[in-house]
Amino acid sequence: MAKTRLSIIVVLSAVVMAFGASAQPSGSGATVRGAPVTQAPFESERIIVEVRGRPDGPDVVLIPGLASTSAVWAKLVPELEGQYRLHLVTVRGFGEYPAQGNASGYLGTAVAAEISRYIETEGLQRPAVIGHSMGGQLALRIAADGGDRIGRVMLVDSSPFFPSLINRGATRADVEPLARLAYQGVMLLGDDMLRSHPARLGLDLGDGADRVFNGLGWQGGDRRVLAQGVFEVLTTDLRYRLPHITAPVTIVYGWSADASSPRAVVDDLFRYSFMNLRQPARFERVQGAEHMVMIDQPRTFGRLVQEFLR
Repeated sequence: MAKTRLSIIVVLSAVVMAFGASAQPSGSGATVRGAPVTQAPFESERIIVEVRGRPDGPDVVLIPGLASTSAVWAKLVPELEGQYRLHLVTVRGFGEYPAQGNASGYLGTAVAAEISRYIETEGLQRPAVIGHSMGGQLALRIAADGGDRIGRVMLVDSSPFFPSLINRGATRADVEPLARLAYQGVMLLGDDMLRSHPARLGLDLGDGADRVFNGLGWQGGDRRVLAQGVFEVLTTDLRYRLPHITAPVTIVYGWSADASSPRAVVDDLFRYSFMNLRQPARFERVQGAEHMVMIDQPRTFGRLVQEFLR
């Protein structure tokens, strides 16, 4: 196997899998329209949290992916807010929110710690945590650190190590050099371009990427936060943390019956990625969905979330 070639494939494929995207326009901000919002009495330079739904309902924390805000859950919130108390997280520096504390340093570790602090400060009782893409990695960190204080976890098209969804033998050493190049590339782009289609990042990802990105936008954000997020999504390997998770884990991912689609072969790769969990995960594939499962197949996704929460 040619190491350089493998690294290129792994990095670009991981970008395809990991770039969070929202169907909302870039100027939509983090607010999910619907029932009135209660701003949680919680101050943070790293995250914003909106509280919706039934005040005495079971707690559900929703974490969007890279370059997305809480608007990504717009189709799910109306289905849940009559039964649950929803805590909609947005990472500062995504969308049109200023970076503040996320303007420098590591992103994932600090943001996960801040969400954990929110859970503790606000007295959430064994919340369910749902995370998409990079938000799924944050959910894994929160669950690994939180022990039995976390009720259950759902990961939406996410992985503890994204390159393992392409090649089981891929390592951080394989992807880190090109992840650094990706970091530098994002830093060179203008803000307007960063709010447009990821293909404009200058990456020729081929037909597979076109299928993944078709019809999707993303909300962009502060280039420093996006660059660090890209680097960490490509290089973070949380597989060693999986045995620390005591909460039951459900993985929801897009799948295709078309043998020519990259999504046709992901079943075994997802299962391999989570083999170190203390208790076996539950896997739910959603036919006809790609990375943005909640937008591609909202009805199926909503049903799966309801089953997960029950």
